[in-house]
Amino acid sequence: MTDLFKAPKGTYDVIPPFSETWRAVRTALSTPPILSGYGYIETPLFEDTALFVRGVGESTDVVSKEMYTFDDRGGRSLTLRPEGTAGVLRAMLENRMDRGALPAKVWYTGPNFRYEQPQSGRYRQHTQVGVEAIGSSDPALDAEIIWMAAHANRNLLGLKNLRLLINSLGCGECRPTYRATLTAFLDKLDLDEATRHRATINPLRVLDDKRPDVQALLVDAPLMPDNLCEACEVHHTTVLTYLDALGVVYEKAPRLVRGLDYYVRTTFELVHDGLGAQSAIGGGGRYDGLVETLGGPAIGGMGFGLGVDRTCLAVQAEGIDLTGADTIDAFVIALGEGTNVPAVKLLGELRTRGVAADFAFDGRSIKAAMKGADRSGAKVALILGQDELATNSIIIKDLATGEQTTSALDLVVDALTARFN
Repeated sequence: MTDLFKAPKGTYDVIPPFSETWRAVRTALSTPPILSGYGYIETPLFEDTALFVRGVGESTDVVSKEMYTFDDRGGRSLTLRPEGTAGVLRAMLENRMDRGALPAKVWYTGPNFRYEQPQSGRYRQHTQVGVEAIGSSDPALDAEIIWMAAHANRNLLGLKNLRLLINSLGCGECRPTYRATLTAFLDKLDLDEATRHRATINPLRVLDDKRPDVQALLVDAPLMPDNLCEACEVHHTTVLTYLDALGVVYEKAPRLVRGLDYYVRTTFELVHDGLGAQSAIGGGGRYDGLVETLGGPAIGGMGFGLGVDRTCLAVQAEGIDLTGADTIDAFVIALGEGTNVPAVKLLGELRTRGVAADFAFDGRSIKAAMKGADRSGAKVALILGQDELATNSIIIKDLATGEQTTSALDLVVDALTARFN
């Protein structure tokens, strides 16, 4: 017997009934951007490797350790996208969206790829819903984007054990001074070689180290919020004022850095306390300067990426039931010679009118067909036998109560359309 193929390490299949939860989560995360004037964008799964090296940051683990990079047959170095922002900004600039009405606002969804050590909540292919808005440095835009992330998770999905962490990472004016102060502090610590190297490239990334022994060394580390310039302080305070007005509950997190180099000023993260070590389910921030780094004009930008996979784990951890949206309304059963064609015609008419319908395939007996109807979760079974066909009628059986009624065959579609739509 030939061995069955299995999904590659670090990936998994989204299959029913879990796929109902997965789709419901993706829809919930996508809803606030749609309601906030963000247009949909879709970009290639792979890009020039240099785009991510420049856009994500050479010092990040994403670029240095985790990218799926390969040479195509033309000798070009390409990379499966490890995150969404760089590719989306490339598309916005290439298609001149920065030259139209600003801010230009888009949302997207799709898989990202990172070569990570697989564990619960961390996969080598993971799906995100993201937004990007370029052309504005208004603190109200920061608040809008943070509100969308919080509203989707707390209000639309109903997550309770969720914390929103927020910080300011300063700007090109105040961060260099803070960086020098932090570097002087780190130089005095007994850091391992890899962490010391990271501190040399980007000392702020050391603050993002999750290892308890490293965090113990950082207890007295200088923090960015205490070293902001006046403009960044005003920006951060204004963002928090807007969030208060929107009713968004948040926690100030002065050590929050996140794992990408392009963030400035506002940065935020959503964490769920029921997920263990991999508690972050999404986040984002402001990236003024990134558009210019990628060849565009010197304009501001802000965005987020929310993980569909990890959010599903959070939903399951809280016992939230998102199933039921994909259930079948009607299950059509054909019994006897000559009934298949009119039954299939009926099936098509129901689906065309928006009634979710399935069919008892393979000429099943009435007993087997009714078991199939029960398994489908259908609300009614429509039974078309030879007697019913001769009288232009059909039996409607309510699968919850067991009650049976008879309807004219040419009226049943209208009746079920009115009932289920």
